[in-house]
Amino acid sequence: MTPRFPRLVYRLAAIYGIVVLAPQYLMEERIGVMYPPAITHPEHFYGFVGVALAWQFAFLLIAHDPRRYRPLMPITVLEKLAFGIPSVVLFLQGRIAASVLGAGLFDLFLGALFIMAYRRTPEVKDG
Repeated sequence: MTPRFPRLVYRLAAIYGIVVLAPQYLMEERIGVMYPPAITHPEHFYGFVGVALAWQFAFLLIAHDPRRYRPLMPITVLEKLAFGIPSVVLFLQGRIAASVLGAGLFDLFLGALFIMAYRRTPEVKDG
């Protein structure tokens, strides 16, 4: 039986991600005003949002059956590191706002929870 912790972690991470990411499709102009300069490469912006949003559905899949999808869990940690680490570096360089750093730190926190979920999920033994 799969422990509840991995299911909960991945489900909550997915819900959080969908709530935070999906509205960004409608916020390109506002983000440019709040965090100047304006977005000059919309394909990078929408590409980031789209790929990140797609991962949220992978998290929901993992939450549905953590034992079956356990091999994907280390990759989900990389997904969190891919934003978290650059956020810290960019903040230290003075290139992003503290609020963006906060989002990056939260991704690092989720990455740590994903590691814990991986460790608490039993492997499926080949029969």
